[in-house]
Amino acid sequence: MDRASIKVMRVRGGMPDNFLEHASSGSSGMDVRAWPDEPITLDPGDIRLIPTGIALSIPEGFEAQVRPRSGLALKNGIGILNAPGTIDSDYRGEIGIILINLGKDSFTVSRGDRIAQIVIASVCKAELMEVSCLDETERGAGGFGHSGII
Repeated sequence: MDRASIKVMRVRGGMPDNFLEHASSGSSGMDVRAWPDEPITLDPGDIRLIPTGIALSIPEGFEAQVRPRSGLALKNGIGILNAPGTIDSDYRGEIGIILINLGKDSFTVSRGDRIAQIVIASVCKAELMEVSCLDETERGAGGFGHSGII
């Protein structure tokens, strides 16, 4: 199992100790909390950048993936627009979460609300080689719906 030491910095005042934490010993992701200056209401269809009040120092060779919380998605239709979002190892600014309200009702995000989860993952750098043709596979160039099952 890869391990990464992640440095976390609070960039907004008054934050509690549990601003970023694993909910249980088996949790892959760490719950991240909203830390806006004032509550933010998302009407159906709205997209908003929600501040978290934290910045991370992620070592090279790793990334932080920002993913939706299943409870928010199921109960309120709240998702992350670019899921999974990527926080690169060289970014040092405040983490912002792009929430979208796909639900039928307005949803208000307040300080301390758990709005997303962050998973730390190793990254493999690819070496690209330009070629004139690609190796053959059974699937070939079959794209969307190629298997006949949607």
